[in-house]
Amino acid sequence: MLDSNIINFTKTSTFILLGIPGLEAAHVWISILFCTMYTIAVLGNFIIPFIVKREPSLHGPMNYFLCMLAVTDLVLSTSTLPKMLAIFWFNSREIDFSACLTQLYFIHCFSAMESGIFVAMAFDHYVAICHPLRHSITLTNPVVAKTGVAVVLRGIMLILPYPLLARQWPYCRTNTIPHSYCEHIAMVKLACTDISISSYYSLSAAFFVIGLDVFFITMSYTQILRTIFSLPTKDARLKTFGTCGSHLCAILAFYFPTLFSSLLHRFGHNNMPLHFHILSANVYLLVPPMLNPIIYGMRTKEIRGRILQLIAQKGTKIFS
Repeated sequence: MLDSNIINFTKTSTFILLGIPGLEAAHVWISILFCTMYTIAVLGNFIIPFIVKREPSLHGPMNYFLCMLAVTDLVLSTSTLPKMLAIFWFNSREIDFSACLTQLYFIHCFSAMESGIFVAMAFDHYVAICHPLRHSITLTNPVVAKTGVAVVLRGIMLILPYPLLARQWPYCRTNTIPHSYCEHIAMVKLACTDISISSYYSLSAAFFVIGLDVFFITMSYTQILRTIFSLPTKDARLKTFGTCGSHLCAILAFYFPTLFSSLLHRFGHNNMPLHFHILSANVYLLVPPMLNPIIYGMRTKEIRGRILQLIAQKGTKIFS
């Protein structure tokens, strides 16, 4: 007979998300911060594609990739924040088993897509700076479209085994996930069987996505920096480097929290408070979607000018 603390449940049962254990008293304040970040992320990632669509001068490879990034950020943040706020505001901690698998899939799938988009943007910068005469014939609209499809398919196929493997494990220990969303490893650790396949596959997928993508981005920027430092004047070097400054800021905002959270979850959580680990896991899902439109909106001259123009037009209508 099972102990009273042991729960034997099937595919139709529910999980319990604890939110941020240890910081229950601060849930309301944390929710206000998260809600503000989410609002900025939604508005910013709607504005960017809207401006690019309306402004013919922005119809180019980099801005197409930027629109893909905006859509990815919208899905990534929306897949987690509504449930977080339900936990913080209404103590709605239950999540259906299938819904948990769906959330898990969307989080990891769109994170992989975002990483792939950063690689595509790095390649665009590489061609534009190192081989400017070939840029228009190398990154044509069909090539951009095929690249986008490849990024999407890679994310879909690579992450698909996550929920498929997680669904087949028997869960008989507990249905409580010490997290504010359904994170893959946190979920499969609740299985009462050997989860080596899930663990090894997730580690391999993380290396394949983050490891290879960081490698390709590093190689691209190595060539870019070589070209920049070979320019004859300081002004030319600064101007050329400025064209990829926003991309570098976005890369740092995405990969640093992602790597930190992944390493902390696998190797460092026993030596740190649980709430610190969970907060760091939330950061990498909320901060990049919020910062990306701000970074590109402020640092990209054409987009910044169009945003200011729209604001001025709205202000004129209000006061006229």
